[in-house]
Amino acid sequence: MAVHIAEVKVLPEWATMRPMSAAVSPLPSPLSPSGASCFALLPCAGIGARAGALDAAGQALPKQYQMLLGKAVVQHTLDAMAQVAGLAQIVVVLAAHDALFSQLCQLPDRSRAAYCGGDTRAQSVAQGLAYLREHCGAQADDWVLVHDAARCLLRPVWVENLLQSCLAADSGGLLAVPVADTLKMADSQQRVAQTVDRTGKWLAQTPQLFRIGRLQSALAAAGGGVSDEASAMEAAGHAPLLVAGHTHNFKVTYPEDFALAAAVLRLREEEEY
Repeated sequence: MAVHIAEVKVLPEWATMRPMSAAVSPLPSPLSPSGASCFALLPCAGIGARAGALDAAGQALPKQYQMLLGKAVVQHTLDAMAQVAGLAQIVVVLAAHDALFSQLCQLPDRSRAAYCGGDTRAQSVAQGLAYLREHCGAQADDWVLVHDAARCLLRPVWVENLLQSCLAADSGGLLAVPVADTLKMADSQQRVAQTVDRTGKWLAQTPQLFRIGRLQSALAAAGGGVSDEASAMEAAGHAPLLVAGHTHNFKVTYPEDFALAAAVLRLREEEEY
């Protein structure tokens, strides 16, 4: 599996790993001992052109709306997040002109759609956070889980482990997996320039969990150039906690990813029977 070096997070001295336990005890509600609530935000305004699918009119079909075992990709994601105990509200952030979500998806309990997405992921998240504050009663000290709509193999136990690990440490954090493959740095001709030491390097995943007010400030200071919320928080001087995720929590991006995601979902169905 190819690894894009720009997507690799280097483990700083201050970061620590929390192993994922096999079983996670039920979460209290509210989640935080301080009484803070937790919300979930699913940015879903991208076009996902790399997935390669076209709609009936020959236009690129966003990957989050491609069908996977009879359901749109984002529906799988939304259904999994809806099973996480204790969440106050789930908000799906859509582009203002989105006409597909209402046709292809159904909102579970405690969820709503917000047609306020921006041109970039960072803008969509920032505008989604503002929506939470203005329309869902979220406060600056509340927590928010930001999760990629295209990470459709999410399991509630992974999210609950992230919540428990971060809340116990009173720290923001993210799911991530240590880099297992050998890393190569490419030159402009796509030839190997060097082999990169993979020690202490992790692949960032989502959800990523932070306090809403701190994340709003960090995103505003970072501008639109950050690729994830943890990057903005790091730039603001915070030290997100790395919580061990799972390799199945990959982002569906390329055509071959859909076949792999379908195989994982079928295997899960077989395990349930």
